[in-house]
Amino acid sequence: MPFVHVIIAGKSIEPEARRLLQQETTVLMNTIMRKRREVTAVLVEEVDLSGWTVGGEPLEVAAHVEANVTLGTNTAEEKQRFIEAMDALLKKSLGGIPSATYVIVREVEADAWGFGGVTQEYRRTNAMTA
Repeated sequence: MPFVHVIIAGKSIEPEARRLLQQETTVLMNTIMRKRREVTAVLVEEVDLSGWTVGGEPLEVAAHVEANVTLGTNTAEEKQRFIEAMDALLKKSLGGIPSATYVIVREVEADAWGFGGVTQEYRRTNAMTA
């Protein structure tokens, strides 16, 4: 049940391009990170570029991605492949992004998050006893 937050500044994204970015991010989570498409949530948010610098210098375009997944459900190699693929997707979608464009895979304890009112830990333990 991943939640991916894509933050973009300096380039307005048309609704069709936003939808494509959401779809392609979902595909990466499914194919690389082995997450179920039907519970993968992707938020693409545009923010004001004036609040963003790299090295103290203003930018023309910027992006940041945080993908939240359950702790221990992905290998280091899968996370590396996702970060690489997400960086390529941002470059394809936005053009020239700074090299200090961070993609973070944040691992959350299974008992600290969930969806539908149920934690991931509850799902895991009840699947084992069912």
